[in-house]
Amino acid sequence: MKMNTKAITLFSTLVFLAFFHLSLVSCRKIISHRGENGFTLDLIHRDSPLSPFYNPSNTPSKRLRNAFHRSFSRASFFKKSSFASANDTIQSDIEPIPGEYLMKISIGTPPVEIVAIADTGSDLTWTQCMPCANCFQQTTPIFDSKQSSTYKTVGCNAEECTSLGTSSCVRGNICEYQMSYGDQSQTIGDLAFDKFTFPSTSGNNVSIPNVVFGCGHDNSGTFNNYTSGIVGLGGGEVSIINQLDKQIKGKFSYCLIPIPLQSSISNATSHINFGDSATVSGPNVISTPLIKKEPSTFYYLNLKGISVGDKIVDFKSPNITSSAAGDDGLGNIIIDSGTTLTLLPSEFYSSLESTLVDSINATRWDDPSGTFGLCYESENGTIDAPKIVAHFTDADLELSPSTTFAEVEEGFVCLTIVPVEEVAIFGNLAQANFLIGYDLVANRVSFQPTDCTKY
Repeated sequence: MKMNTKAITLFSTLVFLAFFHLSLVSCRKIISHRGENGFTLDLIHRDSPLSPFYNPSNTPSKRLRNAFHRSFSRASFFKKSSFASANDTIQSDIEPIPGEYLMKISIGTPPVEIVAIADTGSDLTWTQCMPCANCFQQTTPIFDSKQSSTYKTVGCNAEECTSLGTSSCVRGNICEYQMSYGDQSQTIGDLAFDKFTFPSTSGNNVSIPNVVFGCGHDNSGTFNNYTSGIVGLGGGEVSIINQLDKQIKGKFSYCLIPIPLQSSISNATSHINFGDSATVSGPNVISTPLIKKEPSTFYYLNLKGISVGDKIVDFKSPNITSSAAGDDGLGNIIIDSGTTLTLLPSEFYSSLESTLVDSINATRWDDPSGTFGLCYESENGTIDAPKIVAHFTDADLELSPSTTFAEVEEGFVCLTIVPVEEVAIFGNLAQANFLIGYDLVANRVSFQPTDCTKY
């Protein structure tokens, strides 16, 4: 009897231990699965050989100049939007062409691939849709909502419709969006839900149902035929970032290849990461607060100043003030992947330029186009400049000499920081070769020096 009792006790113990072991294994699997809750996509620069915009006859300096000119068109959008009132149409003055990076995604069931401008300065994702009352020519097939079994329109009283701010009610109970652009271009269509499929670089596509987007049936103006719309990566409610909050937990990051390398290394491209894949960590990481301001679309940082060697130039501008009632005036510069140049208020820029002139021993050159204020002769595309550091709140970011002074013509380099009025933008040239992470939960932006051609 005692033997039987011992055997039963031993058996019970073994069963408990086995169950306990399986529970631990199961927990580890769940944790591991959650730890992989992220994905990475190609972020294609418009001048990359992978881009439909690519023109092999353009020289690197020509590509840079074209990108620089697009920066000024983009700045006008930020300038007008930053001073819009709460009742104004925030998106009303976007220039449709100046996007710098492209993304490929698929919409619907079965999935239809689109190529769209990836824009951290826009919220609503939209694409051209059949049937088209008026559409611009597009080289790829136009999305036909009738062919998608997962497509459904958004109702007029739905939160997604009322939060858009630029909508009306049509055909009974369908939410119609409308966006007019500064150059008389426009897109009008149905706000809708559908499944989005993201082509992860891991080879495993990520499908997410019921993503809100604009299905544009009336699109006209200066849109080009290489893209079909915009992927909104801004901070507003209807942006992809906030719509995927449950999946990506407010985290995304990107690693941008410098523009000259982008056009010469055909098999390399920039990347954008979402969720756990977007984590930026390590000993070289610095972080600065992400400042909440209106319009919520834009990502604001606080720039305290820029140092040239051991000389510090403090940020100053009589025109840049708080646009949100009751805030403390922080958030004086927008970080934006769609603007190439870094744009600073004129008074601040003048002090910075004077400090650079006093610190650089090289032959000045006058830019005949008048685009750049500070240029030098250069034999190898570089100059001997002192260390330049952007001092954000809690983060001192050393800027790369090769992107701070870029070769705009053979034998000549120019400062890629230029003066503007009323708005400041930290552009993508200054962001190149950093892994930059956005955490919209912790409200932080992190920077890690990275060779983005190998990332």
